[in-house]
Amino acid sequence: EVQLVESGGGLVQPGGSLRLSCEVSGFTRRRPYCMGWFRQTPGKEREGVASLNIGSGNTVFDDSVKGRFTISQDNANKRTAYLRMSGLKLEDTAVYYCAFYFILPRWDGTCSLGRSEYDYWGQGAQVTTSS
Repeated sequence: EVQLVESGGGLVQPGGSLRLSCEVSGFTRRRPYCMGWFRQTPGKEREGVASLNIGSGNTVFDDSVKGRFTISQDNANKRTAYLRMSGLKLEDTAVYYCAFYFILPRWDGTCSLGRSEYDYWGQGAQVTTSS
């Protein structure tokens, strides 16, 4: 059974930093996939903020987080992805979700930020920016 387990949410002051982790399991280690991070606030659609092609390392960021957020993976096992958030703003407050979908071997394109592409989801982690 495919599973994603998130960790690392919390409360941070404006300008601060936080790192979210997402560990995946339940499928063959070599199978490549796209990892995405999304966020959602009450009454709003879930929006993609960053994606990572686990195989090629290509990344995509939403304009709202460019230059502040980075997405990376544990290169040793390729089972854990990270979202490093810096320069956090009040408007970054949301529940953050990791998600992924499988891709073809050796496909080196960039991964979607559209939530409909993603098949498997984590449980969500609250990130609150407040003074």
